[in-house]
Amino acid sequence: MKIALLVLLGLLLGALGGAALGIGAGLAWVELFKTTGFEGYSAMLVFFTFMPLGAAIGGVGGAALFGVIAIRDAEIAIEQEPLRRRDR
Repeated sequence: MKIALLVLLGLLLGALGGAALGIGAGLAWVELFKTTGFEGYSAMLVFFTFMPLGAAIGGVGGAALFGVIAIRDAEIAIEQEPLRRRDR
């Protein structure tokens, strides 16, 4: 259950971060390639192309990252041996 919740958290945080990075990349694209602003074309390009792509990529990446971290943590917790007392 812990792993599933962490994957969902990664999906949410990754989607938010990816959307923000997608907006930044879209704005850079518009400035770099001098996209026309006629009737809001450049804004539609950024918010209907770059933002959803960034959110999708970020969501998948965040979910995978958090999932791997959660699985490794679960494996480490299962495989740990009890601490032994040292005789001095």
